[in-house]
Amino acid sequence: MGFGRAPKKKQSLDEATLYEYAIGALGRRMRTVAELKRLMRKRVEEGEAGEAKIEAVVARLKERRYLNDTNFAADYTRLRQENSSFGKRRVQQDLIQKGVHGDVIARTLDAAYENINEEELARRHISRKRVRKPSNEKETARVMRMLVRAGFSTGVIFKILKDWQVDDDTLSALESIDTDDNTSAE
Repeated sequence: MGFGRAPKKKQSLDEATLYEYAIGALGRRMRTVAELKRLMRKRVEEGEAGEAKIEAVVARLKERRYLNDTNFAADYTRLRQENSSFGKRRVQQDLIQKGVHGDVIARTLDAAYENINEEELARRHISRKRVRKPSNEKETARVMRMLVRAGFSTGVIFKILKDWQVDDDTLSALESIDTDDNTSAE
């Protein structure tokens, strides 16, 4: 028997109350259109009537410029790049998960990463995470996995590892693992 909250009865909000709810949700943190619609669907009845309310609220928010996926993607990308030092691939995956349209993601990332040196960004990420030079194969693999999760290309990762003078046998073993992973994913 769990001690969680008692399940709420599904309430159907009218359009004005739903709008206030959406404003509150946007006030707590920035959201995409898809995220906000997902939240609002829990607050309205199912079917066409509920969807009509959601669409009316979204249109009103867009009209007042409270909701804009292009601005969201640009701000999100800038923040992830500056604060977390994430690579292009990681930011792209995050934006896809948040429901931003593919064309918007492509334009935003191309502009944001146009003049960025990926190796320098990866080194900044390593510094921020306080990662030290790996001393064995296990630590090297851990560093590589961390950088892949952060969205950096394997070319940049291997360049950093070579600069750290990781032995060639370890790099060869990692390259074969990376090649195997890429072929199985296709």
